[in-house]
Amino acid sequence: MAAYTAIDDPSAYLKVHLYTGTGSSNAQTFADTDTDMQPDLVWIKTRGVSESHVVFDSVRTNGYYLKADATSAQIDGSSGGSNLWTSFDSDGFTVDSTGARTNTNTYTYAAWCWKGGTTSGKSTSGESITPSGYSINATSGVGIFAWSGTGSNGTITHGLGGDVGKGLMLVKQLNSTAGWQVYHQGTGATHTIYLNSSAVADDSNTVWNDTAPTSSVFTLGTNTGTNASGSTYVGYVFAPKQGFSKFGKYIGNGNADGPFVYTGFRPAWIMVRDIDNEASWMIMDNKRSGYNPTNNRLYAHIANAEESAVDRFDILSNGFKVRTGDADTNCSGCDLIYMAFAEQPFVNSEGVPCNAR
Repeated sequence: MAAYTAIDDPSAYLKVHLYTGTGSSNAQTFADTDTDMQPDLVWIKTRGVSESHVVFDSVRTNGYYLKADATSAQIDGSSGGSNLWTSFDSDGFTVDSTGARTNTNTYTYAAWCWKGGTTSGKSTSGESITPSGYSINATSGVGIFAWSGTGSNGTITHGLGGDVGKGLMLVKQLNSTAGWQVYHQGTGATHTIYLNSSAVADDSNTVWNDTAPTSSVFTLGTNTGTNASGSTYVGYVFAPKQGFSKFGKYIGNGNADGPFVYTGFRPAWIMVRDIDNEASWMIMDNKRSGYNPTNNRLYAHIANAEESAVDRFDILSNGFKVRTGDADTNCSGCDLIYMAFAEQPFVNSEGVPCNAR
């Protein structure tokens, strides 16, 4: 059997981590026995109560966070501010002593953590917007970029070793209120869709300048949400990597025997969104349920607590199978986009296949 991936251990680049708050300084060490990983992007959500999603990254000032479900400007969540965050650690992270969004005593949390951290391969050739900071990993295709808006159409060289046009970008204005702009190959560069909203995609030529990202650069227009003069931004940019990440689209059939989506790996994290209608952003992972069907869902665009009323997916060795006719994940005849990251490749570099759950 042919080898299928260059990343035999996805846990070196992605961790799905569950923890319980203590109400005091709370160091989280990843519980798996796989490769240690110091994260560069950590997205945390309370599970049992309604609280905003919070996103931290290593490129911005330590402790500053964004709400994934809101248009708010970034907030100081360090020890001197909202007391939510302390540090990125060698195999985990530490949350601070207070704050319902990260560490209230007895509250349960899900943390989704990605590794960036290397800069080899990044070039400024042809770049017209210079990042003020970046953290990239060409092996996994994960990049974090910060920049100041120019108010003119421009490009940023990403150095991710893959075609971002077939991937995903999440961009947020930092110093003012603006929606999270999402580029996905399923909506294309002529449209933007908002992570913090259930609204349908907007047809806009000013967000991405109607220009799809390539294997070398991503393009920004003049929109307030991506590149206004005098504003600052962060972008989480993902290039697809065989056996580790995939970004695609499927057509719903509206019944419990739903579509099978081939990813080429056993997924650890999946987010799905119907793009034909107003709809929810649904997040599932391999830890909160731990068995098939995976039915524990969190909504990326709202602060709601975790729900488990409806069976959603079977997570398989090579993809996922939709197990509900619910419109959010299987609207009949609708286009649904997905973003998926691996727990284990379908076939490793030695030609050994993985198992289902």
